[in-house]
Amino acid sequence: MPKKFIKLRTIFMGTSSFADTILTALIAEKYNLISVYTQGDKKVGRDQKMQKTAVKITAENNQIPVFSPAKFGEEEISELKNQKPDLLIVAAYGKILPEAVLDLPGFGAVNVHASLLPRYRGPSPIQNAILDSEKETGVTIMLMDSGIDTGMILSQKKITISPTETSEQLSQKLAKLSISLLLETIPLWVERKISPQKQDNQLASLCQLIERSDGKITWLNDAQSIYDQFRAFYPWPGVFTYWQRNELNVRLKINKLALGNTSSVGEHPPGKIFQSGEKIAVQTGAGIIFLEEVQLEGKNNLKITEFVNGNASFIGSILK
Repeated sequence: MPKKFIKLRTIFMGTSSFADTILTALIAEKYNLISVYTQGDKKVGRDQKMQKTAVKITAENNQIPVFSPAKFGEEEISELKNQKPDLLIVAAYGKILPEAVLDLPGFGAVNVHASLLPRYRGPSPIQNAILDSEKETGVTIMLMDSGIDTGMILSQKKITISPTETSEQLSQKLAKLSISLLLETIPLWVERKISPQKQDNQLASLCQLIERSDGKITWLNDAQSIYDQFRAFYPWPGVFTYWQRNELNVRLKINKLALGNTSSVGEHPPGKIFQSGEKIAVQTGAGIIFLEEVQLEGKNNLKITEFVNGNASFIGSILK
C-alpha cells in the first residue's frame, strides 16, 4: 500500500469476531489506526464474568487506544473531533452513528456490510440470508449516511452459500472476502477513482436484531425451514423446543441435527419423535429432521443415543 494511505488517520469501529478479522487485517497492512471503538465489556456465561470484545482484545494487544462509549453525546463527539480522523472504517459495530460523527473525517465513514445491499439492511444479514434459503450473498463497502445501511455503494462482491453452511462458517468466509474487497476499495476511494452508486430502495429488505426467543422451533414448519433456522442460529442463539417430562414442559436445546426427507407429510403429527432405522427423527409439517445432539436446560450436551438411554419416554412423545 502506498505510503500516503498508511498516513491516513484512521479510526476503526466494530465489535464482533467478523469485525475483529477485519481489524487484524488492517493492522497487518500497517494502517495508521489512531483508535478503536467497540462495545463495552459484558457479563457472559453462568458465572457472569465480564468479557471484552474480540476487537478490544486485538486493539489492546497492539497498543491501540480503545473507546467504548455508551452513546455519542457532545463529550464523545468532541473526543472524536480532537483525534482529527481522516477516515472511519466501520464493521459490525452495533451502534448507530449520528451525522455529527459521520461528517468528521474528510474521506467519510466507510462501512463493511455482509450482504449485497440494498438487500438485508440491518444488524443480522448473514443469519437472514440463511433463513431465507439464499444461494448467494456477499459483501458491500458503502459510505455511511444517517439511515440504516442506506448509504451509497463503493464496491460489492458475491459469494455462494453452501446448503449446509452455518452462520458461523458463512461469517468467516464473508470476513475474508471483506478484507480483500476493503483493501482494494480504500485506495481507490481515497484517490477518487470510484464513483459511489445510489442504492435502489425498491429492492431493499430490512432484517431485525436477533433475540434468544427467535430460536424457538415451530414443528408445523417444513423440515428445510427448520434446518435453515438451525444453520442461521448456530452457534447463537441456537434452536430449542419444549418437551413434556414428568408432566412439566422443559426447554430442550438442539445443538446438532441433520436434514432428512424434506417433502413428505408423513404418518406422524408435527413434533412427534420416532425411531427411523438407527436414527431418532422428528416429524415436521413436511419432511423429517434427525436429532444428533440435545441439551436440557441447565444440563450437559448429550449425543442423542445417550439422551434416549437416560430418558426412555422421549421416543413417542411430541415436542412443542
